[in-house]
Amino acid sequence: MRIARFSIDGNVAFGAVEGDRPDELVLDIIKGIPFADFELSGTKVPLSKVRLLPPVLPNKVVAFGRNYAEHARELGNEVPDAPFAFFKPSTSVIGPGDDIQYPSFSEDLHHEAELAVVIGRMCREVPRERVKDVIFGYTCANDVTARDVQKREKQWARAKGFDTSCPLGPWVETDLDVETASDLTVQLTVNGEQRQLGRTSEMIHSIEDLIVNITEAMTLLPGDVILTGTPAGVGPLIVGDEVAVTIEGIGTLTNKVVKRG
Repeated sequence: MRIARFSIDGNVAFGAVEGDRPDELVLDIIKGIPFADFELSGTKVPLSKVRLLPPVLPNKVVAFGRNYAEHARELGNEVPDAPFAFFKPSTSVIGPGDDIQYPSFSEDLHHEAELAVVIGRMCREVPRERVKDVIFGYTCANDVTARDVQKREKQWARAKGFDTSCPLGPWVETDLDVETASDLTVQLTVNGEQRQLGRTSEMIHSIEDLIVNITEAMTLLPGDVILTGTPAGVGPLIVGDEVAVTIEGIGTLTNKVVKRG
């Protein structure tokens, strides 16, 4: 099931996305919230009539860096022996179609296409065999990075945590199991030109590794998001660019870069 969060006539709701053709997609409005038992209302609205929002509002976004060997090497970094985590604040999250605002303190903004894991229940110290039980689904992400700031500063809070630096969407796909999600094509285009192309099977540390690692340290809450790293091919964005992340079996997340006003 594809579950989207959307607004219509000033109201915010969740809905199940139905249909295959982009111009015929409809939303069956969900009664309640998708992280608990819910029912489909049977009330349907065309996707074209709503504004898609970030599919979840995470309490925290836990991101893992240098999780693809070729990406680590393209930036001149060593491949880490253990998962390498950092945070993006909830205020960095935007949805499909929202603008990425080019930060005034950077002159080298980069795209990073990533598979995002959405957590479905409160969990801590998750054993490997139970990882599948805490995952709600998967969505597309763009770990937008002020590369010059990342290189200049010893920590990454500003470089990766600025407002609008974490596009998520267009919805959460709940029908993927961990095994399937571990071998999906990840692609990114800028103005229609392919920049990144890889597979999640190229990750150094698996989805299970990442969730086991971070829940050893902290509790994850329903709606929290795990970013699993980016394949090689990261590169610059400029004002006016349209950047699209497409992940096999999930969908396409598209955003435009604008000057920060």
